[in-house]
Amino acid sequence: MLDASTVRPVGAPSASATAFRYVLFAIISTLVNFMAQHLVVVTLPFAPLTLSILFGTAAGFAVKYVLDKKWVFEDDYTTGRDEMRKVSLYALFSVATTAVFWAFEISAWMIWQTDLAKYTGGAVGLAIGYCAKYALDRRFVFRTERA
Repeated sequence: MLDASTVRPVGAPSASATAFRYVLFAIISTLVNFMAQHLVVVTLPFAPLTLSILFGTAAGFAVKYVLDKKWVFEDDYTTGRDEMRKVSLYALFSVATTAVFWAFEISAWMIWQTDLAKYTGGAVGLAIGYCAKYALDRRFVFRTERA
């Protein structure tokens, strides 16, 4: 027997399509993050680690929010106040999950002290963080009611 929670509205993407988009956008955002980090390392070689991580995180955050809002959660603009609530919650959850990312990235750097280790640790941390973040965003940020 079907109930309202198992019925997908006409035109809504399937769960697998949504998961594919989310993973694709996580990869895109990760690449943007790493490219931004590399840009900082190349332009400011005297302080690469801290600045590169912060700059990369900000760039990745902006890209991921826009893509998630539109293409994963299909969230439309409502009011300025509501958008600020969404961005604030999204940012709060991003900070929590970014701590996981940073812990993995910095730990890998401290242990092996190579760029490959740093980026590999970052990728692992981002993957773990994104899984947790999806659940938090779906439940608390983009609570779109569907008929």
